[in-house]
Amino acid sequence: MSDEKAGTLPRDLTLYLLARFVLVGVIAWALSLIGVPLLVALLVGLVVGLPLGLLLFRPLNARVTAGLAKRNEKRARARAELRAQLRGDAPGQAE
Repeated sequence: MSDEKAGTLPRDLTLYLLARFVLVGVIAWALSLIGVPLLVALLVGLVVGLPLGLLLFRPLNARVTAGLAKRNEKRARARAELRAQLRGDAPGQAE
């Protein structure tokens, strides 16, 4: 099951990033329809869309955060094992 979770991180991260960019684009598009210059609309879209995306896409954000935490935990464990091997400590060896 943990392999399934680890396999969904790239998909979840891609979906989250695309959703945030689409939200910024929709806000900028709506502002440009009412006559706001495109550059200003994009800047306002970024300023408004990024925090709004945190609220609207909270479940997806939680999945991405959990996946990143699990990946970092595995990397830290592997790094600790490598350091132990470099020191000459064998895993499971009694001292």
